[in-house]
Amino acid sequence: MTTTLIIIGVVVLALLSLGVISASLRRRDTDGAFGQLAGETVKRDRGTVDIDEEDAPASKELVSVGADEESKTVAGSTGSEVEAVARAERSGALVKAGPATPVAYVPPDPETLGVARRQFLNRGIVAMFGLGLSGFGAACIAFLWPQGSSGFGSRINVGRIPDIEDAIKAGSGFFYVPEGRMWVTEYPPAAVEKAVGAYGFYDQVAGGLEAGVVALFQTCPHLGCRVPECTTSQWFECPCHGSQYNRVGEKKGGPAPRGMDRFPMEISPSNELIVDTGVVIQGPPIGVNTTGQEAEGPNCIGAASH
Repeated sequence: MTTTLIIIGVVVLALLSLGVISASLRRRDTDGAFGQLAGETVKRDRGTVDIDEEDAPASKELVSVGADEESKTVAGSTGSEVEAVARAERSGALVKAGPATPVAYVPPDPETLGVARRQFLNRGIVAMFGLGLSGFGAACIAFLWPQGSSGFGSRINVGRIPDIEDAIKAGSGFFYVPEGRMWVTEYPPAAVEKAVGAYGFYDQVAGGLEAGVVALFQTCPHLGCRVPECTTSQWFECPCHGSQYNRVGEKKGGPAPRGMDRFPMEISPSNELIVDTGVVIQGPPIGVNTTGQEAEGPNCIGAASH
């Protein structure tokens, strides 16, 4: 009885030992692969034909490609080896690749990289400068553009000569025409002959001078101030720097480089004064005094020294 129990115990221990060894081998085989191989795969692995080491590299080839990723089946390899290769590929391990044609480098589109804050600010500053300069240029062009058929820069019909003479008397010797930015004053008929030789521009103003009037630009040729009349002295006297001109715009004193500028004049068949304010004629040079008029009363502004 005792001998029988001993034999049974030895058999049980042997079976347990075989189970432990089999489990260890199975665990080591499955540790190198993902998951657990199916029974059919195990049977096929057991039925593969051994291949010599020299022929093994040549026997490995790609036999199928899956819909989502490439799967490689290598003849003469066990399932664990195939799974090990797949595992290495999925884990990002380096795998020797075959020869491939080099692809030319295509730089990315800068617009797809986005706009940096500094680039956005630079573009905004440039745009603001462009808008400012455009507005300034448009304003300059609008200021210098001829006014067309009426207003300053066009030919203005001041009126009939008798009416102009009445307006001059009503203004104490001066008649201001705002739409033409000009003064119209009386020109003595006796001074016309002297003006022929003294004015190099006489032909352009002959019509008005012979009719007894002269059209003067309101701006001082010194620095562009508007020159008002002085009824006491019967001169034009600039309030900015003291330049003085007689009633027909010839310089009498101050820093101005010449007499007051003037406009071309002509008389229409109906005895009307037509002044072309689109053309500015430079005034007579210093020293010209065709009328001989001196101050007829106190000056409104003291004359500046030359």
